[in-house]
Amino acid sequence: MAIESEAGFELGHAVALLAAGVVAAPIFMRLGLGSVLGYLAAGLAIGPFGLRVISDPEAILHVAEFGVVMFLFLIGLEMRPAKLWSLRRDIFGLGAAHVLACATGLTALGVFYGLPWQAALVAALGFALSSTAVIMKMLDDAGESATPAGQRATAILLFEDLSIVPLLALVAVLASLNGGAAALTSVPAWQSAALAIGSVVAVFLLGRFALNPVFALLARSGAREVMTAAALLVVLGAALFMDWGGLSMAMGAFLAGVMLSESTFRHQLEADVEPFRGILLGLFFMSVGMSLDLSVVLAEWQMIAFGVVAFMGVQGLAVYAVARLLRAHHAEALQRAALFAQGGEFAFVLYAAALAAGVFDARLAAIMTAIVIFSMALAPLAVIAQRRLAPAPEPSRDGVEDAADLRGRVLFVGFGRFAQVVSQSLLARDVDISLIETDVEMIQVAARFGFKVYYGDGTRLDVLRASGAATAEAILICVDKPETTDRIVALVKSEFPQAKVFARSFDRGHSMRLVQAGVDYQIRELFESSLAFSAAVLRGLGFNDFEVAETIEDVRDRDTARFEAQLAGGIEAGRALWRNNTSTPTPEPFTQPRREGRALNEEAADVIGEDA
Repeated sequence: MAIESEAGFELGHAVALLAAGVVAAPIFMRLGLGSVLGYLAAGLAIGPFGLRVISDPEAILHVAEFGVVMFLFLIGLEMRPAKLWSLRRDIFGLGAAHVLACATGLTALGVFYGLPWQAALVAALGFALSSTAVIMKMLDDAGESATPAGQRATAILLFEDLSIVPLLALVAVLASLNGGAAALTSVPAWQSAALAIGSVVAVFLLGRFALNPVFALLARSGAREVMTAAALLVVLGAALFMDWGGLSMAMGAFLAGVMLSESTFRHQLEADVEPFRGILLGLFFMSVGMSLDLSVVLAEWQMIAFGVVAFMGVQGLAVYAVARLLRAHHAEALQRAALFAQGGEFAFVLYAAALAAGVFDARLAAIMTAIVIFSMALAPLAVIAQRRLAPAPEPSRDGVEDAADLRGRVLFVGFGRFAQVVSQSLLARDVDISLIETDVEMIQVAARFGFKVYYGDGTRLDVLRASGAATAEAILICVDKPETTDRIVALVKSEFPQAKVFARSFDRGHSMRLVQAGVDYQIRELFESSLAFSAAVLRGLGFNDFEVAETIEDVRDRDTARFEAQLAGGIEAGRALWRNNTSTPTPEPFTQPRREGRALNEEAADVIGEDA
C-alpha cells in the first residue's frame, strides 16, 4: 500500500505539470506572448509559492535540464563542422566582447549600488550569461535560428556556455581573497582546464569515429526502439562527459550534434529526440517559474524591481553598443539587445557557488536569483515589444537608381521570377524593355546577371510617367500581389490608354477582375506550368504524344469555356466543365474514355474553382 501511495503522489505531480503546461502555453501563444512566458507562469501557479501542488522544484529542475540538453543537440545537428568553424570569430570574438562589456557595465552598477566589488562582479557575470533555453526557443519560434543574425546569437551563447568553467574558478579565487574556505578545496585552474579539454577531445573522437558504425549496426538489427534508445544515449552520454569535465551538459550535447550533423542517420536522430526535447524544455521553464521565492519578492520587492529594470537596461545597452561597434545593422543590434537583456540558468549555478564560498550572503543570493528569474520571464515581452515597435529596417539602396526618363518600347512593372522568364522572348527579338521593381534585393540580384532594373513603385502615377508609360507600346504588370496589380491596371487604363496592358493573374477570380478592368491579356501565374507538368506526368504514365497533346488541348478548351461562363454568370458558373475524382455513371461525350463526376459538396467545388 505504501508503494501505491507513493506512486499515486508522483503520478499526481506528472498530471499537474502536464495540465499546467497544456493550459498555459496555448493561452499565452494565442495572446501573442509566446510559450516560454506561458510555461513560466504555469510553474509559478503550481509551485511552492503558488497553489503548492509541487513543493520541491529543485528535483524537477534537475530532470528538466535535459530539455535544454536535447535542444542544444538538435541545434548541433543543423550546425555542420565547416559551418561551426566559420563561426569561430563570432564565438571567441563577438562572444568575448559581449560578455566582457555586459560584465563591466553590470559590475559598475553593482558597486554604485553599494555591493562589495567581489559580490558585484559575480552578480554581473551571472547575469551576463543569458538563458540559452529562452533565447533559442524564441529564435526557433520566430524561424530565425538559421538566419545570419540567429547564427551570431548562437555563437554568443556557445561562448557563454564555455565561460562557466573559468567563472566558477574565479569564484574560488575571489573567496580566497576574502579568506574563504573555497580556496582550500578548489581544484587548480590548470587541472580544471585540462579536464575540460580532455572531455571535449573525448566527445570529438567518439563522435568522429564511433557513432556512425554503431548506428549502422543498430539499424541493421531492425529494432526501432533500440535506435531511439541509442539516440538518447548519445545525447545524455555526451552531456555526462562534459559534466565530468566541468563544462555544461548543453555544450556536450551540442558537440555531439555537430559530430552527427553529417551522418546518414541525422534525420532519424532528429525525429527520435524531438518529442523528448519539446516536453522536457517546457518542463524546464515550468521548474524555473516554481523556483521564484515569492516571500523574498514581497520582502524585497523594491530592490528586486529596481534590479530587474537596471540590470536588463544596462545589459541591453551594452549588447547594443557591442553590436554596433562590430558593424551590425541597427535592426539586428536592437533585436540582439532585446534577446540578451536577461540572466540565465547558469546564474543559478554561479550564485550557488558564490553563496557556498562566502562571496554572497543568503539575502543577496535570493535577491539576485529572483532578479534573474524575472528577467527571463520579461525577455519574451521585450522581444515582442522590439518587433512591434521597432521600425522595419530600410534596405540599402547602394547601386540602385530611381526610374527617370525611361523610353522602352515595353515597360515591365515588377521583375521577379515570372517577369524574368517573360523577358527572354522579347530580348531574343531585340525589343527595347524598361524594368522597374520595388524589391531592392531583387534589383541587386538581377544586376549580377546583367539586367538594369530601376527602383520604382508602379502604383504611383509620377513613377509610371518617369518610367516611360506614356510612350510605351505595352505595359506588363508582373507583380505578385493581386491588389497591387488591380491598382496599377486601373491607373494605366485611365492615364495611358495608348498602351496594351498585359497582366499576371493570381487565380480565376483575379483573372475575372482583370478582364472586367479592360486588360488586353491576362494569364493565371500557374496555369501554363500546371499544364506542362501534367503533360509530363501523362508521358511518364505511357501515353503517346498525340494522346497527351489532345488531352491538354481538351483541358485548355474546357477551361476557356468555363472562364467565359464565369464572366457571364459568376464564379459558380460552368461547374459541369470541371472534372473531379468522384465516379458517376453519366456518359462522357468526348472520344477518349474519362472519369467524370460532381464535387462531393459545393463548398469544395468553390474552393477548387477559385484556385484553378
